[in-house]
Amino acid sequence: MTFPVSGDTPSGVSGTTVVNVSRSVSKPVNDIWKSIVSPTGAAALLGPGAVLGDKGDGWRSDDGKYGVIRSYHPLEEIRFSWYASEGAPKTMVKVLLCQQTQTETLIEIIQDQVPEYFDTAALVKRWETAIEALIAAVG
Repeated sequence: MTFPVSGDTPSGVSGTTVVNVSRSVSKPVNDIWKSIVSPTGAAALLGPGAVLGDKGDGWRSDDGKYGVIRSYHPLEEIRFSWYASEGAPKTMVKVLLCQQTQTETLIEIIQDQVPEYFDTAALVKRWETAIEALIAAVG
């Protein structure tokens, strides 16, 4: 099940909100991680044509989104800056994995520093679709 949530940012940045989408899946964390770091996973998270690199690496998708990988912890977390287009405000996206059992993993995508005027419903749908693509890539 997916639970979209939005509200004030933990950092209290004025005029921004948080988009949070999570889903518990019956797949081991290792399989989900392999999906995330695959070309399919990179496209699902970053956009078509983007390559998921290491901490400090920049990325750019064919649809104009871009950013920098800020944190890379295998089997646990990837965090990256995310700009919707040139000149758009920076948001931060965190992808968290939590192994709940040997065969159950919680996937959580949190996007914060989202300006209040952004279409948060569209962002929730985007991240829900990304999670679906990651699960489908596992098989």
